[in-house]
Amino acid sequence: MPDLVIKNARIFIGDALQSMEIAADGGKISKLGKIIGTGEVDRVIDAKGALVLPGAIDVHVHFRDPGMTKKEDWYTGSCAATAGGVTAVIDHPNTIPPTIDPNSFKRKKKEAKKSIIDYGINAGVTNNLRYLKELWELGAMAFGEIFMAESTGSLNINDRVLKEALDIIGNLGAVACIHAEDEEIIKKQIKMLKARPAPESYSKARPVLSEKTAVERAIKLDENAKLHFCHISAGESLEVIRKAKAENRNITCEVAPHHLFLTIRDWKRLGTLGKMNPPLRDYQAQQSLWAGLNDGTVDVVASDHAPHLEHEKNTDIWSAPAGVPGVETMLPLMLMAVKRNLITLKRLIEVTSANPAGLFSLRKGLIAPGYDADLIVVGDMREIRREKMHSKAGWTPYSSMEGVFPKITISRGDVVFEDGEITAKRGRGRFIPGQGFIDRKRSVEKD
Repeated sequence: MPDLVIKNARIFIGDALQSMEIAADGGKISKLGKIIGTGEVDRVIDAKGALVLPGAIDVHVHFRDPGMTKKEDWYTGSCAATAGGVTAVIDHPNTIPPTIDPNSFKRKKKEAKKSIIDYGINAGVTNNLRYLKELWELGAMAFGEIFMAESTGSLNINDRVLKEALDIIGNLGAVACIHAEDEEIIKKQIKMLKARPAPESYSKARPVLSEKTAVERAIKLDENAKLHFCHISAGESLEVIRKAKAENRNITCEVAPHHLFLTIRDWKRLGTLGKMNPPLRDYQAQQSLWAGLNDGTVDVVASDHAPHLEHEKNTDIWSAPAGVPGVETMLPLMLMAVKRNLITLKRLIEVTSANPAGLFSLRKGLIAPGYDADLIVVGDMREIRREKMHSKAGWTPYSSMEGVFPKITISRGDVVFEDGEITAKRGRGRFIPGQGFIDRKRSVEKD
């Protein structure tokens, strides 16, 4: 008997919506189709014709734990994720201490046991490259984001170190996640604009040219590395990536909701709350990202959830920390985009579930037998309100916008969120080791 059965569900299979029942056993999807005899099943959910999707996988979050837990921690961050239909996350390295050596990796892994959903942990790259192999074997999911320019809490490196790092990472068979902005261009722009207090000056200080130039440089540094470009914000950068993909380079990229749903027009409404790196762009840049999503150039939508407390952001634009919360609103905003015909349902599933799973070799992201039973039952459209958010940040840049939120979120067959309430126990999430850990374990077992 399965542990869980979802009846009267509509799922997207074979390029079409189909009415189907889903069974899960031992945390895995065990059967699709008509489920006979549900009398002894632990939980039967009647979806009542609602859409059931694979849970989203957010490959770019900053849960601030350890070291900055006043902003977020693994429990509150995972609750926010769950409430937004995200069933697995990958956390990036810029915590305190940064995740750059075995001790800091083990400490973050220990703190992450608070999570209510499954999680991977990326390792950072600094001028000291001695620990990369050991971090990979400890279970790092990938390396980065690797900063090519200074950002809030970043450890940016120069091209010489980056090339050496990419060689090592490539030989390990790992993915290098790149934050592409050019330091020299930014420094020159800030020098000219620093006297201007208007928040919109920040977009001019980190221009599109900075991102495009950095993307070009990273691609030229190593022809064999697996490069994943984080939060691409402009069409010019996408064009470089599109060309590299056409040349069969092993390159992927992501876009963030704040670049898909906000523009420089939102500076007036948000003020310094709208500061992030790369910064808000104009309408033309925003439309180029949607085009890239729909033509397949963009592989992943990831939140770059980077929470700061509101009072920390309420200062001048040059002193305010960069970053906005977004893990809870990512999928609801994207589902709203489906309703508005900005993206197809098929493409939504690809960029929020299937592609992230494929990029990092996760047995998640699809509704198919043998895959983790990470699922959401889609609920109703509602207004995004700050008081409904679960992040410690306590605010959202999408306030008063509309999103389609999950009614039920399921992680490995367990209902973890239902009807607006977190139902999971603290710490039920599991660490997802990267391929280096798996290969090392197999090697030890073979010996």
